[in-house]
Amino acid sequence: MRALTWQGKRHVRVEDVPDPRIEAPTDAIIQITSTAICGSDLHLYEVLGPFLEPGDVLGHEPMGIVQEVGPEVTQIKPGDRVVVPFNISCGTCWMCSKALYAQCETTQNTATGKGASLFGYTSLYGSVPGGQAQYLRVPQAHFGPIVVPEGVPDERYLYLSDVVPTAWQAVAYADVPKDGTLAVLGLGPIGLMCTRIAKHLGVERVIGVDLVDDRLARAKADGIEVVDSREVDDVSVALIEMTAGRGPDAVIDGVGMEAAHSPLEKAAHTMVGMLPDKLAEPMMDKMGIDRLAALHTAVKSVRRGGTVSLSGVYGGETDPMPLMEMFDRGIQLRMGQCHVKRWIDDILPVVEADGDPLGLEDFATHRVPLEDAPAAYEMFQKKTDNCFKVVLKP
Repeated sequence: MRALTWQGKRHVRVEDVPDPRIEAPTDAIIQITSTAICGSDLHLYEVLGPFLEPGDVLGHEPMGIVQEVGPEVTQIKPGDRVVVPFNISCGTCWMCSKALYAQCETTQNTATGKGASLFGYTSLYGSVPGGQAQYLRVPQAHFGPIVVPEGVPDERYLYLSDVVPTAWQAVAYADVPKDGTLAVLGLGPIGLMCTRIAKHLGVERVIGVDLVDDRLARAKADGIEVVDSREVDDVSVALIEMTAGRGPDAVIDGVGMEAAHSPLEKAAHTMVGMLPDKLAEPMMDKMGIDRLAALHTAVKSVRRGGTVSLSGVYGGETDPMPLMEMFDRGIQLRMGQCHVKRWIDDILPVVEADGDPLGLEDFATHRVPLEDAPAAYEMFQKKTDNCFKVVLKP
């Protein structure tokens, strides 16, 4: 089959790889009909290369048609149309019984000290081949895949794999009262979806912060107040001034480890990226730092007693945090990989509602054949051609 493979920093390639096959009784094989490029895939493209091997298949936002199932898979059958969550969970272990599916003990990566395995996301998370391919082997398929109906475009359901539940969890963790204010830092796909979900759930005031013209325009068109970070001296001061000198009730950091305006950390990333993988991997795993501009802005913006909700991906082990300020101001911090299936029952009625209230069918800006994925990665990273979200068609 054809698949998008990692080859090196900023180098991905579509090539022939072996077709997947059933390897365990709880496996399924899915023919991919749509799969998306995620913002966290760009961390693989740029920063997390030491944890990848040339030929690794990327991608964790797939959906398609079931082709084959193992003998212990009964909840789906060949011919079903399914969306596959990005985290791989068994549904029955102690963590899964608590709906902490991103910490599943059956697929947990204890050797690397990480949680549940993820599709297409480095040796830290199991080196499981990803979904930017013609076919995908789905482990734990007795629990993971979500059956969706025929008759509507893939994109109405595709984002159940990651974008919508990740944003939903971020908003739920923010726990903003309906008469309160939520600020969202970063208006990429996750951040923008956070603003839409917050509005849909009745949050009275939502403010979005970004520095990309097209993203600011998208949020404005949705009726979101926006702050262009290029036009203010200090985003946190601007947000506090916009909220009666108090700060928003909650701030979502939708940016993560590669935030702009973090020159020292960016230089460290660049230096480590120049090292051989055998040297870079332990440095990143034990001594890594992130670009923390967005997270520090969130901490300094939120009101006393408020909540910072992290959906942006972080990977540093020695990140400096302003703990005295956080403690004094009584800030709550909530974060983590999304527990996708925890939220699906809440999300499905919204996704299936008339009028497409979350704007899912128009969410992607670019739909390209899988063969064009390398150019799409470059376009997405550089934000050229107003690229906001890419859907690949195998």
